Amino acid sequence: LQWPYCRKRCSYCNFNTYVVPAVDEEAVQACLVREVRTLLRLSQVKSITSVFFGGGTPSLASPSTIAAVLEAMAGAAHLPSDAEVTLEANPSSTTTQRLAGFKAAGVNRLSIGVQSLDDVELRLLGREHTAAEAQAAVEAARGLFPGRTSIDLLFGLPGQSLDAWTQRLEAALGLCDDHISLYQLTLERGTALAAQVWGGALPAPPQDLLADMYQAARTMMVAAGFRHYEVSNFARKGALSTHNLSYWRAEQYIGVGPGAHGRFVPRGEGGCSREARVQMLEPIAWMQAVQSSGHGTGKRVMLSPLEQLEEVLALGLRTDEGITHERWGHFSPHLSLEAVFEAPGQALQQQGWMVLDSGGLRCTERGLAVLDSLLPDLLCQLQRS
Repeated sequence: LQWPYCRKRCSYCNFNTYVVPAVDEEAVQACLVREVRTLLRLSQVKSITSVFFGGGTPSLASPSTIAAVLEAMAGAAHLPSDAEVTLEANPSSTTTQRLAGFKAAGVNRLSIGVQSLDDVELRLLGREHTAAEAQAAVEAARGLFPGRTSIDLLFGLPGQSLDAWTQRLEAALGLCDDHISLYQLTLERGTALAAQVWGGALPAPPQDLLADMYQAARTMMVAAGFRHYEVSNFARKGALSTHNLSYWRAEQYIGVGPGAHGRFVPRGEGGCSREARVQMLEPIAWMQAVQSSGHGTGKRVMLSPLEQLEEVLALGLRTDEGITHERWGHFSPHLSLEAVFEAPGQALQQQGWMVLDSGGLRCTERGLAVLDSLLPDLLCQLQRS
């Protein structure tokens, strides 16, 4: 579920977010509830394994809105009491009282956008909070959601050194719970930070430095007892994100709210093939569509068998478990992993990038770090097969 509103736009962000003087939360809540009910009916999904409130800044929504949406889900499908319910939160909108309200509403996992524990870096990123506020927010969250508080950090900032990055990560390891997401900063067209770098006002980090930062992070995280279970994600004590694993395992998911993406079979409309759906981007247009027709889907595309397999491949190889034979067979009952990748994959296996065995197809530790450069050849082979 997407909550598209923010108090300000960060310098690196090109997400579908909106900064407005005031939000008619009652109207937004009513539309989220209605779209949840409509899309669950269209999908004929019987049971929900996880819920993720993203954004924007969903911690700006009131706990009563979160509760109303979860109640609508539970009324339209089975929402188990132990289903993972994650809320993304900014440190600037996470007082202990507010977090307690979200917990009472049904949230049982938090993902906090810390991004950095250095005030200079936070100002560069255009973040609202300070390092001290981030620390206080994480500590408050851990008190309410022990073992289920995740933090996000960015690396590869303009001018950031390897030493500075490892110091930030060391500080985060002293603060964190059992899940950390480490994202390399991407300069996106149309953002203030990209304009500064491309205009020469800020230095672009060299590729070799970015690779060193990634490797140093992996070494530090593994030494601290974390499993590197996905390209950018680390967990210990089994605290993997159920919701994100569902994306990487190519399971069905329903996107609700402005700009949300979904992948599901619309069985309630007589559909029998998986569709990619994107909800209308602009909140006012989305709300008008929901009010008139029950949902604000702006684009829907039936995915061909090849397109589905391309997604299975590109997403599944991001994880340390890779793509199992069983999952591949669900999407490709007549063409096995061996039939597609055994002969051409020999070179990648011999070079130490990939493994194809009884467990399925997956990257080695070395391969995971350069997955983007391996995928084009793998996708070409899939298309030829």
